[in-house]
Amino acid sequence: MTTIESRSPQAPSDVVVRFPDTPAEQVAAAAGVARDAATGWARGPAHARAAALHACAEALAAATGELTDLVVREVGKPLGEAGAEIGRGVAILRYFAQQALYPEGEVYPPADGVSLLHTRRRPHGVVGLITPWNFPVAIPLWKAAPALAFGNTVLLKPAPQSSAVALRLAELFAGALPDGVLTVLTGLGGTGEAVVDTADAVSFTGSVAAGQAVARRSVARGIPVQAEMGGQNAAIVLPDADQEAAAKAIAAAAMGYAGQKCTATSRVIVVGDAAPFAERLAAAVEALPTGDPADPATVVGPLIESRPREAIQAAVQRAGKGGARVLTGGGQPDRDGWFQAPTLLTDVPAGDDLLSEEYFGPVCVVLPAESAEAAVRTANEVRHGLVAGVYTQHLGSALTYANQLDVGMVKVNAPTTGVDFHAPFGGEKESSYGPREQGIAARDFYTRTVTVTITP
Repeated sequence: MTTIESRSPQAPSDVVVRFPDTPAEQVAAAAGVARDAATGWARGPAHARAAALHACAEALAAATGELTDLVVREVGKPLGEAGAEIGRGVAILRYFAQQALYPEGEVYPPADGVSLLHTRRRPHGVVGLITPWNFPVAIPLWKAAPALAFGNTVLLKPAPQSSAVALRLAELFAGALPDGVLTVLTGLGGTGEAVVDTADAVSFTGSVAAGQAVARRSVARGIPVQAEMGGQNAAIVLPDADQEAAAKAIAAAAMGYAGQKCTATSRVIVVGDAAPFAERLAAAVEALPTGDPADPATVVGPLIESRPREAIQAAVQRAGKGGARVLTGGGQPDRDGWFQAPTLLTDVPAGDDLLSEEYFGPVCVVLPAESAEAAVRTANEVRHGLVAGVYTQHLGSALTYANQLDVGMVKVNAPTTGVDFHAPFGGEKESSYGPREQGIAARDFYTRTVTVTITP
């Protein structure tokens, strides 16, 4: 069996964990165990599932310090963000523990006037979860918690770069969950394909190409699927915006965690003369502490591996040949690890990939727009549609342009990054496929509706 290594991005010589590339036959065996466990888990009382999720939350909370350090070490997430993610994971588990006790159906008037016509919610069975490395605690839990709460069992296939965190989560939850209810399957793409081929429903977060492949494979099997696939997110700055506050918020949204969030700001569209705001934004970017993610002050840590850094370097050089100007950054810090200086560009030529593709790193482009309407058109012209920002002090403008942006989420006077786990999450166009995630919306994906008629 092939062995894979997960290495620390700030210290690539540091092997965090070695793990197997799980073959298809072992995935099938794990799915069989999960399917056997699903019957008892689903038919047991909802109170028992709620209690189990509360116990998982307590176990995670007790391991906050240890798991925070592991997240920092394995994926290079800055210490402050890593700790906050553990807290978010605890809150997600507690929230869905309560949702297990929500009303699960509706009663309708029967055709004969005497029968009982009602609906019930039923779990799918075995749910396959394919998750990315950038939120190694929050994303697996905002998928697994509702799946478990509503009576499914889970096969979790984490990204190779976050396998140590996933395996540790399984260890922490082992005492609270029955055998076979939650199984972590490490590996590469073949392992993920095997999960899709054996599960009764699949939830995916990752790249557009991989997500579309998962969706096609799932649809061919006739099973429910949802896929969250990234964004190329715009922030529109109107002339009446608080320029200083907007610059600070956008700098953090574009460059925090080295831009490795699907909700990161990639384009800043300034209505009117963009030059003064571009200078203000460059200063805000330069003020962000960059370096060791274990340092509490750090905001911008390393990229997860060398390939995205090489892609950003090539993109900056290509845009420069077309007339783009680097306002700040562009280079690589002279230190060990996969670090890229936060990079802000302007005058990027039309048609350049920096204006339309997700680079998943600390690179952002400033664009001018002659009007707010033109800014909205520019924001909408990409194939992604996850989130957009609008910066204004005018309520009418906020309401007007929020309704014109082709995205799943709009942030007004707030960073494009950051989501509330109790609210629906998802995008439009190539950013998402299938039902929304999180909050009450999660039940729509992790259960199926059964209509029951009882006639006396």
